[in-house]
Amino acid sequence: MSEADVAAIRALAGAAEQADGVAPLPEQVLLQLKHQSGADIWHFVARRLSGRSSELIGYAILDKTELEEGPSAEVVVAPSSRRQGVGGALLDALRMKVRRTDPPLRVWAHGGLPAAAALAAKRGLEPVRELWVMARPPAEVPPAPAIEGVTVAAFRPGTDDEAWVELNARAFAHHPEQGSMTVADLRARMAEPWFDPAGFFLAWRDGKLVGFHWTKVHDHSAYGQGPVGEVYVLGVDPSEQGRGLGKALTLIGLAHLRERGLGTVILYVEGDNGPAVAVYSKLGFTRRSADIMYRMP
Repeated sequence: MSEADVAAIRALAGAAEQADGVAPLPEQVLLQLKHQSGADIWHFVARRLSGRSSELIGYAILDKTELEEGPSAEVVVAPSSRRQGVGGALLDALRMKVRRTDPPLRVWAHGGLPAAAALAAKRGLEPVRELWVMARPPAEVPPAPAIEGVTVAAFRPGTDDEAWVELNARAFAHHPEQGSMTVADLRARMAEPWFDPAGFFLAWRDGKLVGFHWTKVHDHSAYGQGPVGEVYVLGVDPSEQGRGLGKALTLIGLAHLRERGLGTVILYVEGDNGPAVAVYSKLGFTRRSADIMYRMP
């Protein structure tokens, strides 16, 4: 794709976010567009033709790199071109690229919007996963408890990269998107303007990385007015679970975001992860919305 193509897709996504109050494309897709990276990644565009010119009115991306979970997709349609069959046409194009021997196609609908639910029902798609967005309003942050034998320090770019990727894979072994991150994926995010190593906390025990809390700051967000903080990624080594390290790292990150003057903080968590939801609820987070994953029959 040309730079103009990428710019048009980003503009389309921006218009949809402004209309819906939720971003239609996740960070990973925006990075794939920016770097033109990823084998077996397919891009689809819908255009309205007018004489010799055309207008971008829809976009979809198909990721076929996850062999076990199967292909996944994202779809966005321009607000002014909805209810005209564009979304259905993009779904048909996606389905044409999925072989009979592939696992069923999965499609994300961010924000759980009624229009997306209606299209899914019309096409016979079934919801199979919920990714909750939880938010914590401005409030005091309790002090983080000390964990015996554990020290916490800021991430060191170029020094801690490999150790973090290895721990992330262990902590998210059953999470298809997060657990598969590579050093290249990490460094692509480190190159983004929002990256701040001072807000990336690593927990060490006897020279081994055993936990982390990576925070993020959104300059503008549909989740609130002004800058919003995020519990971007929180991971704990399976051998450390049950010792309170996850809660301690959460509080350290929340205190850092509050010190930066950020009141509202958001996070993403699997809706069926009862223990994690319970921990976050006790820390003042409540469910704000949900991203729904549908599966083709």
